[in-house]
Amino acid sequence: MILYRALARIAVPVVPLVLRDEHQRAAHRARLAAPGALEAWARAHRDPTRPLGWFHASSVGEGLQARAIMAELRLAMPDMQFIYTHYSPSAEAFAASVPADWSGYLGYDRSADVRRMLTAAAPDLLVFTKVDLWPELATRAAVRGTRVALAAGTVSAASGRLKWPARQLAAPGYAALSLSLAIADDDARRLEFLGCATDRVVVTGDPRVDSVLQVAEGTSRDTLLRGSIDPARTLVAGSTWPEDEAVVLAAFDLVRERHAGARLIIAPHQPTAGQLQRIDAVARELGLPEPVRLSRLATGEPPPIVSVDRTGVLAAHYGAGCMAYVGGGWGKDGIHSVLEPAAWGSPVAIGPHDRGSRDARQLASVGALRQLREPANPRELAAIWTGWLDQPGTAQDAGRAGRALLEAERGAARRSAELLRGLLTARSPIRG
Repeated sequence: MILYRALARIAVPVVPLVLRDEHQRAAHRARLAAPGALEAWARAHRDPTRPLGWFHASSVGEGLQARAIMAELRLAMPDMQFIYTHYSPSAEAFAASVPADWSGYLGYDRSADVRRMLTAAAPDLLVFTKVDLWPELATRAAVRGTRVALAAGTVSAASGRLKWPARQLAAPGYAALSLSLAIADDDARRLEFLGCATDRVVVTGDPRVDSVLQVAEGTSRDTLLRGSIDPARTLVAGSTWPEDEAVVLAAFDLVRERHAGARLIIAPHQPTAGQLQRIDAVARELGLPEPVRLSRLATGEPPPIVSVDRTGVLAAHYGAGCMAYVGGGWGKDGIHSVLEPAAWGSPVAIGPHDRGSRDARQLASVGALRQLREPANPRELAAIWTGWLDQPGTAQDAGRAGRALLEAERGAARRSAELLRGLLTARSPIRG
């Protein structure tokens, strides 16, 4: 931990030098201010007679997993207080939707900041979600007597955490876990390799399945985009990056040659003004109609292209289409959530790099997902989309197969909450 603590102290002052835009700089300031914000909440609202569960999730995808478990745990322990923290600026809007007593950015993983947050919150339970485990916070919480857990534990075979020096730096955090809930057997084995005690690792499935199904089942298609767009002719491209958008918009241009009434909803992963303007520019270069922002969409005849200019709504808006493209597959980070469109019964296309995604692999195995090849060729995506529009029954069969796969995995959130409740009631945590 000595080396990790030294690196954390050095790294934080350097962060502003590498940030790309004001949104990220604002997030940096919010992380610096997080200990004070949590202390202010605790002075006014922390009830020391009630147990407190602290859930942390980096971004929206992980947040969906955490929220599903929190909902189940609240049902089981209605007297419990909750706080929810996130790291990514893309999760700001989502965090506001989480039913927690306090939500906000997680402070940087420096000793002084961590001590302040733990002293203020005095958590009985600290739950990291998926992969975003912070060693300083985990180890100091465990020393205090807080039960520390990992939920929806996921470690892909390509994860940098499995390599030196990341594995050595993170090992104390994994060793501090009282319980590690893995989504699958492969993830469980890799968590053990990272330092989790074998007898504390349990495979529970993926709670995001419960979350995405809940969104799909709780959202009426008639309310999406003011009910103005026919899902049967609409393509939804979600969590896209510039590399995705170049392929998606060019493919849509080709699709319109055969299906003039086709429509496209495109939701960039970071809907900043600059990113939305780049989408507009690519559309103009292709001779496509100007995209209309979701916030400016009026009633009446819908436009051919709608660009989603806010975060936290994509999971629901996949329901506005009959097929989907999920971004991230042309870069180094891997694809984003393919489960969100699958929950709506939509077949999915992705780029060539999935970084070993279990979700993509499973959906592909039942014919619900198609993967593009390199080099990028818009005609390949256009052929997939056109085929689905030409033969809607084929697309529906593929989408139903994906939805059935998710139905078979329901219940991970409830199973996770039950285990976390058992962890809490096994003995009373000791607050230091």
